[in-house]
Amino acid sequence: MTSVLVPVLYVLIVFGSLLIFSSYYRCRNARKTFEPYFPSHEERNVYFSLLQMSDPPAPETLLKAALVRRAMTDVTRIIRIREDKPALQNLLQKGSIGDDLWNSLLAAEKELEAEILEVAAEANAYVEGWGSVIFQTATEMMHNEKMRSLVEKIPAIRAEAERKYGKYPLPTLTVEAPPPTLSGNNSAVSSPSTPARPLTPVSPAMKSNGLAPPGSANSESGAFSDSERSVSPTPSSPGKSPKSPSKKSKKRK
Repeated sequence: MTSVLVPVLYVLIVFGSLLIFSSYYRCRNARKTFEPYFPSHEERNVYFSLLQMSDPPAPETLLKAALVRRAMTDVTRIIRIREDKPALQNLLQKGSIGDDLWNSLLAAEKELEAEILEVAAEANAYVEGWGSVIFQTATEMMHNEKMRSLVEKIPAIRAEAERKYGKYPLPTLTVEAPPPTLSGNNSAVSSPSTPARPLTPVSPAMKSNGLAPPGSANSESGAFSDSERSVSPTPSSPGKSPKSPSKKSKKRK
């Protein structure tokens, strides 16, 4: 009987101690406050302070601008979480970081999800359907600000490079003018391969008698009229040659 109770008591003691330790550890982690992954959201605080203004109330345009600025901060945090989460997860699996940093990242992710829903609801309260495009607008404004800051830093970077490496003259670029293109509609410019056909002169007598050609196309192309075609002789067949008048006269004689 004693041989059976000893292993049973051993198993109960081991599992009971494990359960007590796990419950104590979970309660301790629940009471423990993690260091926030992101600093305080200043743009959200500014937006709430503008909403609470009553004497005089803040204009709607100012509130919309503050909401867009708040969405821009949310976009930067979304990008940072997407970049940091896979790396932190890999480091956590290797044991390079503790659970505190990972738990703070998860808490920041949940808080950011609630923040996105709140910003979308606030945007739809101003304009119907604005909540679906406000983050796209915030992303474009953020990229615009980055490009403008880079452009503003160009003179300082150039001065630093000149101080470090010396001043060198900038290369001059020579751009050759393209050759003129001949369009088909331009009648003033003629192609060099096809010379212009000279026009047939028209005498003043022909103009007075009404014998001038009606159109310039017929005069330039040299086309014959119907009357000239009818008068023109028909070509003879190659097998028969026309009889000369001298042979006819000899026969009559």
